[in-house]
Amino acid sequence: MVRVVLADDEALMRAGLRTVLESAGTVRVVGEAGDGDGMLAAVDQHRPDVVLVDVQMPGAGGLP
Repeated sequence: MVRVVLADDEALMRAGLRTVLESAGTVRVVGEAGDGDGMLAAVDQHRPDVVLVDVQMPGAGGLP
C-alpha cells in the first residue's frame, strides 16, 4: 500500500484526488493539507511514501 499526503489549497481538489487515488486499491491517503505549513506538519507526522503538492499554494508550493 502506497501512503500519500495530499497538499492543495482547494479542498475540492484534495477530495477528488483522494477519491481517484483510493479507488485504485493500492493507495491510502494518510494526510491532507491546505497550505505549506500544514503540508510539512503532515509529512512529519505521517511519513508518507509520496507527497502530491499543488504548484501554487500558500506558504509553500511544489515549485520554488
